[in-house]
Amino acid sequence: MCGIVGYIGGKEAQPVLLSGLKRLEYRGYDSSGIAIISSKNNIEIRKSPGKIRELEKLLKNRPLCGMAGIAHTRWATHGAPTQINAHPHQDCRGKIAVVHNGIIENYEALKEKLTKEGHFFRSQTDTEVIVHLIEKFYRGIPLEDAVAKALKMLSGSFAIGVVAAEEPDKLVGARRGSPLIVGLGNGENFLASDVPAVLGFTKKVIFLGENEMAVLSKKDCRILGLDLKHIPKEVVPIRWDIGQAEKMGFEHFMLKEINEQPGILEHLINSRIKKKTGQIYFQEQNIPKLKLRGIKNIFIVACGTAYHAGLVAKYVLESYCRLPAQIDVSSEFRYRDLLIGPETLVIAISQSGETADTLAGIREAKRRGATILSICNVLGSTLTRESDGLIYTHAGPEIGVASTKAYTAQLAALYLFSFYLARVRGVLSARGLKKLLQQLHKIPSCQKQILKQQKNIASLARKHSHLGSFLYLGRNVNYPSALEGALKLKEISYIPAEGYAAGEMKHGPIALIDEYRAVVCITPSSKVYEKMVSNIQEIRSRKGRIIAIASSGDREIKDLTSEVIYIPRIEEIFSPLLVALPLQLMAYHIAVKRGCDVDQPRNLAKSVTVE
Repeated sequence: MCGIVGYIGGKEAQPVLLSGLKRLEYRGYDSSGIAIISSKNNIEIRKSPGKIRELEKLLKNRPLCGMAGIAHTRWATHGAPTQINAHPHQDCRGKIAVVHNGIIENYEALKEKLTKEGHFFRSQTDTEVIVHLIEKFYRGIPLEDAVAKALKMLSGSFAIGVVAAEEPDKLVGARRGSPLIVGLGNGENFLASDVPAVLGFTKKVIFLGENEMAVLSKKDCRILGLDLKHIPKEVVPIRWDIGQAEKMGFEHFMLKEINEQPGILEHLINSRIKKKTGQIYFQEQNIPKLKLRGIKNIFIVACGTAYHAGLVAKYVLESYCRLPAQIDVSSEFRYRDLLIGPETLVIAISQSGETADTLAGIREAKRRGATILSICNVLGSTLTRESDGLIYTHAGPEIGVASTKAYTAQLAALYLFSFYLARVRGVLSARGLKKLLQQLHKIPSCQKQILKQQKNIASLARKHSHLGSFLYLGRNVNYPSALEGALKLKEISYIPAEGYAAGEMKHGPIALIDEYRAVVCITPSSKVYEKMVSNIQEIRSRKGRIIAIASSGDREIKDLTSEVIYIPRIEEIFSPLLVALPLQLMAYHIAVKRGCDVDQPRNLAKSVTVE
């Protein structure tokens, strides 16, 4: 949530900062602002509630000139999304400006103390205490020294960008708990809260670690600890193409990302399986096989869509690895009395690798001696640095807030790891693995067949877009698919939707069935197929509007409802990888029909970096 961009170089900063902000819109925000050091060494600020286009209107009438500055998109926490609460914030003299992601937990005590010392606060934000603390210490010392002193007094999480009128050739950034990167250019340098913001300018990036600070000039970059000691850092080349962060002719990022899934899965699967031996290979999975053989139980921690991927993995791990697997949403996991230890494997799943609750969960698990494996999409993120082993999903930047391609990439990575672990533990034969991987190799082409039906799925979605609520039903490995389908619809269309294990329908949800509600029944060929058919019969007898997702050639379903989306036949265990696409497309087209902001749904953020 929130977005930070900083620039110092030989160009006019305003267009660079605006470009970066636009590439971070997917993170979710409700106001934006920009601060630039002018040629007269004054800090000038423009900020506005609403979308970036409102800020652009201000800048069109009153442009900012200068070659160093910071910009921000804010997702409101402390204080309403107003002009005064928007970032950047300034000190009393207007000589320092700060942008901030995160939450300062002790801001009230700090604000009270600073007010007594004569500091004047303009906003209701927690962020403003940061700039006044810097002002307090900025007396005859370099800006970075004052920033370090201020940050040592903060409790909570932060990623910040700071500029000062007295040092116009300097840009300072720092982080604890919220992501921040440095982009290295030729005669220019950048700060950003995520890689897409700098992709148009550089592909050389430094990922800042906890309590690290970047001091940037046009030609120099120093990474320091809060003790001001130098920290050597690796420069990471980014392999994403800027086109991956653009719509490429699609109406929305979400639709583009739905259509990217076959290619992403094909690459992920092929890159993880050695052609000569047919063995699964993870270059970055550094947990020794001996350690994996000693694992006695598995805990999966994740949030939102990643949690649903983990639910699917629970079925797969228990079926093939013969290990008990539990799953928690991260925000609950961290507060449990956890019965875990050195024989526990914790699998943490996060698209961004910066999800606050997931990070807190793995830290507690590590404290208790567990081994941590992370499934993540973002190179160099906090989660990947704090895990014992990791598997990158390599899905590329996902701009749409509602996750699509990251979800199926997570699923594919989890399938592969489950089969790898089963082989390591000696409970899956080489022949059995070969058969499973043959099925997995079919998934991308099966997904392509589903995408050929997009016009029909869109028509069906528009037909039902007026309904006031939806119920999603699935069984066994597609119970998580029902939860994910409901979540997608809620996220982008704002229609109330619930996902249920179909066997639970008679224990309450059946009371909701009537002609004003659509019931999406996930009914591919499976060992629970007849049970699902019985559920459909019950819904039909109560005049429910049934939309079925079924395996190609299923005539029985056609007799029960005329609204059927067919998917290719595949082994039941892999069906969530196919079911996901029609569920995503249905949610997308319903939201478009209702006129919703598909890529940036209200109140949501792409990366939740605070609790």
